[in-house]
Amino acid sequence: MAETATRTTRHSPLAHAADRFAAATRTSSGDLRLAELPFRTQLNVRLDPKGPAGDAVGLALGLPLPLEPDTAVRACDAVRDLAVLWLGPDEWLVVGRPGTQQDLESRIRAAIGEEPAAVTDVSAQRTTLLVAGPRARDLLAHGCSLDLHPRAFGPGRCAQTTLARAQVVVVGRKGGFWLLVRSSFADYVADWLLDAATEYL
Repeated sequence: MAETATRTTRHSPLAHAADRFAAATRTSSGDLRLAELPFRTQLNVRLDPKGPAGDAVGLALGLPLPLEPDTAVRACDAVRDLAVLWLGPDEWLVVGRPGTQQDLESRIRAAIGEEPAAVTDVSAQRTTLLVAGPRARDLLAHGCSLDLHPRAFGPGRCAQTTLARAQVVVVGRKGGFWLLVRSSFADYVADWLLDAATEYL
């Protein structure tokens, strides 16, 4: 009996919404861009930033762990697209390209060595939504209490907050935002965004 290889097809939480996002983006005439950025690597890192592991992890990633609350650092070039988000005094979220979790986790663990720390792959826990364009802030303001004005929340800022009562991590980007939303709430947030965007379409 011949062996049959079993292949697993990955489906992102919002694969079925891609056409709706694309249609809204087209109809907005450049005012909005909505899209899912699926399968981003996401590693939760807990350690003492005052200990040797903090600097060692920063060197291993090529990015220092941000120490100021609600800040993020990012490196994007031909080789890497990596961001480190501050989630708490001893907690960060490392966000990278899809499929890089094993490499990143190995580098972080090697840098930590015997120091007390925790590294957890949470890539499947959330998906990432891109909300960009001149109307991105106006759209999010319908359901988010954060001050998203560029002076208060531009690139390099991040925050854990709620959007239309759903918990999200908002990351300021050039020209827009990332929304990191739990997979179980992704449909709800996508529907809310598309409904709230109606006035800009």
